[in-house]
Amino acid sequence: MRPRNRLRHSLLARMLTASLAITLVSVLATAWLVTRSTTLSIAQERGQVLADDTRIQDVLTGYAARNPDWSTVGPVVHDLAEDTGRVITLTTPDRELITSSGQGRPRLATRAAAVIDPLHPDQEAAGPGRSAVVIDPRVVGPFALPVAEQDRLRVMATRRVTCLERLGYDAQSLVRSSGRSDVQIFWPASPVASNLCHGDDLRQPTRTEAVALADLRRLVVDCAERRAVPRARKLQLTLERQIRYTGTPGQIETVNDCSAQAQRTQMARYVAPPALLFINARSAVIIAGPDLSQAGATRIAAVTGLVLALTFLITALVAFRLARPLRALVSAAQDTGNLNVRFAVDTTYEIGSLAQALNDLSRRREQAEEQRKEMVSDIAHELRTPLTNIRGWLEAAQDGIASPDAALLSSLQEEAMLLQHIIDDLQTLSSAEAGTLSLSRQQVRASEVLGQVAAAHRATAEAAGVTVLTQVVGEPIVDADPLRLRQVLGNLMSNAIRHTPPGGTVTLSASPDASHTTISVTDTGQGIQPDDLAHVFDRFWRADKSRSRRSGGSGLGLCIVKQLVEAHQGEVEAFSRPGVETVFTLRLPTG
Repeated sequence: MRPRNRLRHSLLARMLTASLAITLVSVLATAWLVTRSTTLSIAQERGQVLADDTRIQDVLTGYAARNPDWSTVGPVVHDLAEDTGRVITLTTPDRELITSSGQGRPRLATRAAAVIDPLHPDQEAAGPGRSAVVIDPRVVGPFALPVAEQDRLRVMATRRVTCLERLGYDAQSLVRSSGRSDVQIFWPASPVASNLCHGDDLRQPTRTEAVALADLRRLVVDCAERRAVPRARKLQLTLERQIRYTGTPGQIETVNDCSAQAQRTQMARYVAPPALLFINARSAVIIAGPDLSQAGATRIAAVTGLVLALTFLITALVAFRLARPLRALVSAAQDTGNLNVRFAVDTTYEIGSLAQALNDLSRRREQAEEQRKEMVSDIAHELRTPLTNIRGWLEAAQDGIASPDAALLSSLQEEAMLLQHIIDDLQTLSSAEAGTLSLSRQQVRASEVLGQVAAAHRATAEAAGVTVLTQVVGEPIVDADPLRLRQVLGNLMSNAIRHTPPGGTVTLSASPDASHTTISVTDTGQGIQPDDLAHVFDRFWRADKSRSRRSGGSGLGLCIVKQLVEAHQGEVEAFSRPGVETVFTLRLPTG
């Protein structure tokens, strides 16, 4: 008997250690999560503040881009203040109040939150020594199209989208800030797509745009000539107000700078003047963090100790309850005097299931041991008969009782062939059960195999007065080893002919379905009793216990049939109506 496990290796010690470790980690994780959540809350609050500031600046810049002054900005500021909960104030560059969402005269910070100027939206990002060259795209000024021109371009864009869709393109009509309609092609990307369906017509400037572009070009050329840029009058402007000019990098930079100045000059009277933006919090937001004072730390330690104590107590009770039936299992398993042990554990939990599984395992081991003994006895019995006959005749010949003539030698050869047949069957069965049986699988026509098997057994059947028939539906193809398949059907045919009386029939049939081919061997013999059907595929089983080897076979044929069919990933089953018919059905994969 094995010695008992030490306490530190017992289930109780392991459960207590695991529970305490889990509890400690849980407490630490909870504390970390609280701290982390507080940090994330602060970060989210700051992120929301930045997002609100960006939104306020963007909305007010859009207002300035569409209006020549700040006279009607009051409602916009109050709506923004209501949505964001901030106090918003706009002043002139000299800090004269334009409007404010707060009560009374607001107190202004030393530094403004932003400068609202759609003509210089990126002047702070440009940095020292760099000039901003982009104005807000919402500033359209003289490029704003009248309703008639907008309607005409919208119709042209709609027609072009319809045309492109007929050609297989994924396109969509867009409306720019100026009211101009344009077409954007999403898929497929093609360099020729921009010219399809009158694409050039839609890119031509309208009368309003032509006048504005001419005025802008004049301003750019005047600036470039003042800076002594050669061929200044040859520069061109695109509809998108981009400069087309060829020259040195310095000349191109000068022309681009003139373009930026010209656009600001042209748009100055259409936008609101620059303004300073001040944003203040309406009320201070205080996020309380965890109490990390000495008193707070003491409370945390006390609660942690209480949780650990409760965990220890509960785990100990559960562990003792679990360990009691486990000890009973160990004691029963260590009883070496009883090989057919049965475990009696009174519990409905997993341990009871474990005891039941161990009992089932013990029963299966006992059955396997009985089957092994029966198989050894059967093999010894099957081998003893031919060996006894061979030894008897040899001793008789040696004593001079029998003469070693042709008849004696033929009898001895027949007995040796019986021994060889038994050994070959046992070897085939062993290889099939071990999964080492070699199969040469190929596409086999079921009709050909059935014909060959029927022809091979027709002489034996006629001698016994039995009729052999074949029935094939369609042209079933089987993925199988043709030699092993003939061996399977040959064993079934031999049994069927042997058990069918004169005047009976044995029918070989085959029919396909979606994934399998069904092959049946049907006889009109004496049949198999219902209690015997469960044993027809056992080793050395015979329906008639009084049959000898010569009249009843070796008792391995059906067992070999089952193993060979399963080696082909197939199924075999038997059905019988005593005195009427017996059917053995194979289901094999279709080729």
